[in-house]
Amino acid sequence: MLLGLGAAGTALGIGAAKAAPTPVETAPVVDNDGTRDRQPFYGPRQSGVVTAQPAAALIVAFDVLGTTRPDLQRLLKNLTKRIAFLMRGGPAATAAIGLPPPDSGLMGPDVYPDNITITVAVGASLFDERFGLAAEKPKHLVTMTRFPNDALVAEQCHGDLLLQICSNTAETNIHALRDILKSFPDLLALRWKMEGFLPPHTLKTLGKDTVRNMLGFKDGTANLDAHDETLMDRIVWTGDQHVEPAWAKNGTYQVVRLIRTLVERWDRTPLGEQQTIIGREKATGAPLGMVNERDTPDYASDPQGLRIPVDAHIRLANPRTPETDKNLILRRPFNYSRGMTNAGQLDMGLLFVSFQADLEAGFITVQRRLDGEPLEEYIKPVGGGYFFVMPGVEHEDSYLGQRLVEGSA
Repeated sequence: MLLGLGAAGTALGIGAAKAAPTPVETAPVVDNDGTRDRQPFYGPRQSGVVTAQPAAALIVAFDVLGTTRPDLQRLLKNLTKRIAFLMRGGPAATAAIGLPPPDSGLMGPDVYPDNITITVAVGASLFDERFGLAAEKPKHLVTMTRFPNDALVAEQCHGDLLLQICSNTAETNIHALRDILKSFPDLLALRWKMEGFLPPHTLKTLGKDTVRNMLGFKDGTANLDAHDETLMDRIVWTGDQHVEPAWAKNGTYQVVRLIRTLVERWDRTPLGEQQTIIGREKATGAPLGMVNERDTPDYASDPQGLRIPVDAHIRLANPRTPETDKNLILRRPFNYSRGMTNAGQLDMGLLFVSFQADLEAGFITVQRRLDGEPLEEYIKPVGGGYFFVMPGVEHEDSYLGQRLVEGSA
């Protein structure tokens, strides 16, 4: 059950093929290598949701160490300042030689933006008794529970606060994480993290080519079109049509799932079986019985699954009926590889991420449809959680979560 990855109809759901047209601000340089590319920080919605995917991702969950509302307010105010700087770039801070340097130096004396986005989300546990925010919890925000095929590891699940850090390079993401850890030693404790990646050469040809996942299948063919603002308003962003606390408008529910792929077993599985499990041709990405990758399957004319099995991943994830249209999600995942297990097997798979305005109607419903699918023999979700991406910061005098913290005081 690749956890709803295929909610729009593609195996695993990497979903980079139809990235949104988020404006990239490029500072004038003689030879632009991408290090000066900037994404906007200020605005009603945070960057990193409908923003085009870069090559490197780092998702980090934290426990908030503060115990009072002023602690949380101080954290969010100062976190806003750090993120605004990291996304803008500028000279690295310095100190006297006898003091610890305020910057790690990983990027040298100039902190370049490198297309970075740092997206902040909150978990259900932030709305416990510590900060008096229980009445402000988003309607669908709950702690992620175990699905039948899950093997969740407690140390790799949940969190009060989630940062999704994405940029052109892993070094830029690591620099940002170290900056934030150094800035908030009394307010944040690292809970878990996962690094992800996408192939840079494929990202350069999106629209013509599609990213492949660790199963070797094209992944993202039928993801939602993030260019379509009307569709994003309906499926992704919370608005006046959703019953949510007032502060939550222009936010979105974020699902993160760490899905290990049992690649040794998969690589010994016959090609024909792999294709019927997914529902697509491995080489071309075309739905079984069709010619082109982006051909739309007609399940109504194949009720017995003679072309595409009724339990194929793409068919279960998105049955393409009027009734299941409300279950669509925007996927923004990455591949991951992190060494090996104690049993001597490769530890790699999918860092699954999805966004939706209704968590129950979106990811949770899709995942329930996938329970028991044949693909479960080859995947094992081990961690992650449910979070709510806060609205953006409108101007320099505001900060992330201001309406949440101050509006309910």
